[in-house]
Amino acid sequence: MSSNFDQFVDELDKAVMEEMRRDYSEKVVKLFLNPINMGRIEDADGYGKVTGSCGDTMEIFLKIENELISDARFITDGCGPSMVCGSMVTELAKGGDVKEAGGIKAEKILDELGGLPEADQHCASLAADTLSEAITTYLKMKRGQV
Repeated sequence: MSSNFDQFVDELDKAVMEEMRRDYSEKVVKLFLNPINMGRIEDADGYGKVTGSCGDTMEIFLKIENELISDARFITDGCGPSMVCGSMVTELAKGGDVKEAGGIKAEKILDELGGLPEADQHCASLAADTLSEAITTYLKMKRGQV
């Protein structure tokens, strides 16, 4: 009985992976299987939390040194595409100038990922909006407005 179940699980896993590779770019599949930059940064210099139109929430934490983003991390309660977009936006932001990173839009995330199905594209907006919120919080703290 165990071998039948194991075989079923293996076949199901194979079918899911085939469907993923049909619907998503190789970069999306890679980040889904091995997400990067997940987690919190204690004493973050910038922090943003946004809930998207679909109900997914993302948080981004930034460490900033000399106006450069030295580290960027995220957490999300969202779906796989939200996780992938969080990985991508934090990777794009790391090492960049704060003001340049503030200009990262959903289109840039989608381009870097090789696109997403239309139903998942809002996840890129969620990631971009959350990064923007984290940068805004940093800038306000820097000006003493928080």
